[in-house]
Amino acid sequence: MRLSRYFLPVLKETPSEAQIVSHRLMLRAGMIKQQAAGIYSWLPLGFKVLRNIEKIVHEEQQRAGHIPMLMPTLQSADLWRESGRYDAYGPEMLRIRDRHDRDMLFGPTNEEMITDIFRSHVNSYKNLPLTLYHIQWKFRDEVRPRFGVMRGREFLMKDGYNFDLTKEDALHAYNRHLVSYVRTYERMGLQAIPMRADSGPIGGDDTHEFLVLAETGESEVFYDSAVTDIRLGDREINYDSVEECRAVMEEFTSLYARTDETHDAAAFEQIPEERRRTARGIEVGQIFYFGTKYSEPMGATVQGPDGKPVPVHMGSHGIGVSRLLGAIIEASHDEKGIIWPEGVTPFHVGIVNLKQGDAEADAACDALYDSFGALGLEVLYDDTTERAGGKFASMDLIGLPWRITVGPRGLKNGVVELTCRRTGESEELPPEQAVEKVAAIYRAHGIGRV
Repeated sequence: MRLSRYFLPVLKETPSEAQIVSHRLMLRAGMIKQQAAGIYSWLPLGFKVLRNIEKIVHEEQQRAGHIPMLMPTLQSADLWRESGRYDAYGPEMLRIRDRHDRDMLFGPTNEEMITDIFRSHVNSYKNLPLTLYHIQWKFRDEVRPRFGVMRGREFLMKDGYNFDLTKEDALHAYNRHLVSYVRTYERMGLQAIPMRADSGPIGGDDTHEFLVLAETGESEVFYDSAVTDIRLGDREINYDSVEECRAVMEEFTSLYARTDETHDAAAFEQIPEERRRTARGIEVGQIFYFGTKYSEPMGATVQGPDGKPVPVHMGSHGIGVSRLLGAIIEASHDEKGIIWPEGVTPFHVGIVNLKQGDAEADAACDALYDSFGALGLEVLYDDTTERAGGKFASMDLIGLPWRITVGPRGLKNGVVELTCRRTGESEELPPEQAVEKVAAIYRAHGIGRV
């Protein structure tokens, strides 16, 4: 994409309403525009990152054997009355009445609807196990929406639901989700620590939240510092293996890590003093096992092996897709702006032409642009007549991981300048070597063409 043809309304000044880093930088980088309290339009740059995050979530869910679908944003209140949650959920639920005087709601979550879908179409244990998921917009009427997309009223969320014959099968689904979530976050350049948590209005006894450590996190967390040394990395996990998934679950949850809601001071004191940590965390996902909480009152049963009807065991599993943008920025920025990890960056590389209109510089930039495109990498080419300082400031603000600077002086020596946004280090390379170096970095992330 040529910047002269793109819509990127960057701001030089920090908006007064932005209280935390991610909100400030998303507004300044032209990623979002507030339309109402806690409700945002996603402008082109923000929308690209949102879709990149969504793509990773889809890929890892399907790798784990989960099946995508799509449910509507509006739901019938009757389903929620069946489960007993319609009156119990609280004022966060946006209740609506349609022109036929029927009670509706803008879905904050989908346990009731997915249970209704299941009971309408599945009646035998032979169709189990089954996990369905979707990525859809949700609405929760927060009393004080703040911090931009971190605590908005409208947000994009992946929520999945497993249906199993027994508790043991459902706990395997729980472990399987934990593995897939850890891999999802790592692909985004994040370490999200699973922490024992409170189930809230979803219900159930088994639940873990995934939290990214950040000073602006809303949750106080207590943990053993050794938990931050654990990585899944490139390990191949057989999601059908109960033993392999359980082993990863135990590896990531055996050390102490809890939110303030479930903190056990006595257990925390048992950790060696030098490893005890307290911090703030941003919640980016949560998994639940809640047994037959919804299947029993809503009649979601299957015929068991003995021919008798049994209620299915269920769990739900959510990832805050839009919230992840804020979390990534909170975890990865500096005084100049955002620093996108390679897995989610809106463009893979930026090209800065220091002398737009110079025939040799223009030709070199065009050649780089075409080379990256042929390798399946997206480029943001600053072909404007802005001064060099302004171009560099904008590139640093929007945070592309790699920048190539092209100017007449370097071209006379047959080189361009390749700069790493994260470290700030630059090196001069022939253009074809710069392209190959960047392409190799992205190939290691599974991005681009070989």
